[in-house]
Amino acid sequence: VATAMSIVSGAVAERMKLWAFLAFAVVMTGIIYPMQGYWKWGGGFLDAAGFNDFAGSGVVHLCGATAALAGVLLLGARKGKYGADGSISPIPGANMPLATLGTFILWLGWFGFNGGSELMVSNIEEANAVSLIFVNTNTAAAGGLVAALLLSRAWFGKADLTMALNGALAGLVAITAEPLTPSPLLATVVGAIGGLIVVGSIVLLDKAKIDDPVGAISVHGVCGAWGTLAAGIFNIGGTSLKIIGVQLLGIGACFLWVFPTAF
Repeated sequence: VATAMSIVSGAVAERMKLWAFLAFAVVMTGIIYPMQGYWKWGGGFLDAAGFNDFAGSGVVHLCGATAALAGVLLLGARKGKYGADGSISPIPGANMPLATLGTFILWLGWFGFNGGSELMVSNIEEANAVSLIFVNTNTAAAGGLVAALLLSRAWFGKADLTMALNGALAGLVAITAEPLTPSPLLATVVGAIGGLIVVGSIVLLDKAKIDDPVGAISVHGVCGAWGTLAAGIFNIGGTSLKIIGVQLLGIGACFLWVFPTAF
């Protein structure tokens, strides 16, 4: 998802061949993603080490964003985005109401993404678990949206709709690694931190002349890494340096496998 959003939505069709993208999609879904997915969800070395990623902040989102980063670096920036004098020219979205609708569709779909990862609702305990996942997913998204909106208002002097939308998605990505064990308040905090992070990440990537048109690398990659780490920091069984270290191992393993292979 992150790869498609970042590459296709970037108005870079003149520099990208459709068949090259389709061929890459086969490699991505047939080799790159299943390999690192197996390491956690197939009983691989990350699972054996105790790596926690309930629904895929790292396995899904960080993976996609890392591949997107490789694609963005290969394609280069859009024409007119960066000036020879170091200036950055904003290229705003063409239809913000449609972008907003798309964000709400993603927000709704995330209930299935996270709640469905519980895999069953056939007894009271599992049904209650899915209900809590729904609540935490929603509060994290709301926290991310509000935090990103407030930060963009303080930073840029005006409310920025794109930052607010990406803040909601950042909160969703961040809570995906562990949407079951936190309280709704803690889930809101995790999402809000994601909302703050995504604003800073989008600005920093732009300053580094990495042209990510819709902020997908920041939303899915940077906040995917944050959510994966947060699952260790706020571990319900007690946080320890070992748990955090295992989460960092998972983040590093994903990036070191996906980026060079995708590139």
